[in-house]
Amino acid sequence: MLEQIKNLIAEVEAFNPADAHELEQFRIRLFGKKGEITLLFEDFKTISGDEKRLVGKEINLLKTLATQKIKDLYEALKTGTRKAPELDLTLPGYPMQLGSRHPISIVKNQITEIFKRLGFTISTGPEIEDDWHVFSALNFPADHPARDMQDTFFIQSDPDILLRTHTSSVQVRVMEREKPPIRTISPGRVFRNEAISARSHCIFHQVEGLYIDRNVSFADLKQTLLFFAREFFGQDTSIRLRPSFFPFTEPSAEMDISCTLCGGKGCNVCKHTGWLEILGCGMVDPNVLENVGIDSQEFTGFAFGMGIERIAMLRFGIRDIRLFFENDLRFLRQFQSAL
Repeated sequence: MLEQIKNLIAEVEAFNPADAHELEQFRIRLFGKKGEITLLFEDFKTISGDEKRLVGKEINLLKTLATQKIKDLYEALKTGTRKAPELDLTLPGYPMQLGSRHPISIVKNQITEIFKRLGFTISTGPEIEDDWHVFSALNFPADHPARDMQDTFFIQSDPDILLRTHTSSVQVRVMEREKPPIRTISPGRVFRNEAISARSHCIFHQVEGLYIDRNVSFADLKQTLLFFAREFFGQDTSIRLRPSFFPFTEPSAEMDISCTLCGGKGCNVCKHTGWLEILGCGMVDPNVLENVGIDSQEFTGFAFGMGIERIAMLRFGIRDIRLFFENDLRFLRQFQSAL
């Protein structure tokens, strides 16, 4: 309590209001029904006898000082004799800190710039989608697990409307309105009904790519992804493709890159394998082409998709995905030099 009283005495002595309203607010703060000095006198009743003499002396000093200071200030404001604070025009201005782009935006822009050099355009679409563009057109069977409520946020009033789980829905819209050749990437935010942890989140960002034309082969897909990996992670980067399954591509693959931290020698991040998985890819399933009105006998294509958060975590050595969504300025300011 003595420390609180000393702080209030110092504040009263230094107080210099700009106008009568500010002075009145200060008076209420000290002497109002729940004012700080009022509450001090209430707490004083609970102090033991040994301390009462010392604390009582200090409280009375504070009350007397504050009462006289407020009275003098009111009188000075009334008569106009209060001395205005001096303004030192030689003082420097307040510094304005520069902002920075979010790490997700930095990585997304770097990824899109690489694919734009290969002739890919950028496509966007709605985040609230229908079943056709998210699932049915992409060859998802009616009983596929991704349709389950555990993975997807459905709109309760209309089960046919949902928050998109991937930006492949944008690719469906592009294929419906454009004729081949099509070469586009679709960056954007997606949603999945998952538990939030250091490794996963219910909101994240993707960049998905699509190339449809005559005689497009798996070799074209591999060379495109190898070019991206070396442009983004460095010219010494190696890739490998492992067989996988996606409803909308056949054949399908997962792509790994040589670990950027250990150079492929093995470390804790890559679980001592020397490889890190970064994306899924494959040749567009003929059923998908037919669903959007493209002749699968004449045209072929490939598609790929990657999570921007995962790429950003690898690029900047971030171990907790939740940091991207907390808006902690101490975290975000670290990326000013990454622009």
